[in-house]
Amino acid sequence: MYLARVIGNVVSTSKNEKLIGMKLMVVEFLGKNQVPTDHTEISVDSCGAGIGETVIVCKGSTARGIFGGEAPVDSAIVGIIDTVETV
Repeated sequence: MYLARVIGNVVSTSKNEKLIGMKLMVVEFLGKNQVPTDHTEISVDSCGAGIGETVIVCKGSTARGIFGGEAPVDSAIVGIIDTVETV
């Protein structure tokens, strides 16, 4: 799992039928101390996240499994973070 910040949303009127009704968000991955990296990607939102929120992103077959394994999903938002504490 990865920390990321939601920086935008994606509107797609033409897409795979398994993605219809799914909310697509642009996320920017965060590095140490929640510093943004140069890595962004589109994630399917399973939590109702909004722009500016820090989220947990799951990737690969685990992300696909959240939506029943049928949709072509490689990245999913699986949690909205309230706080992060590091030592």
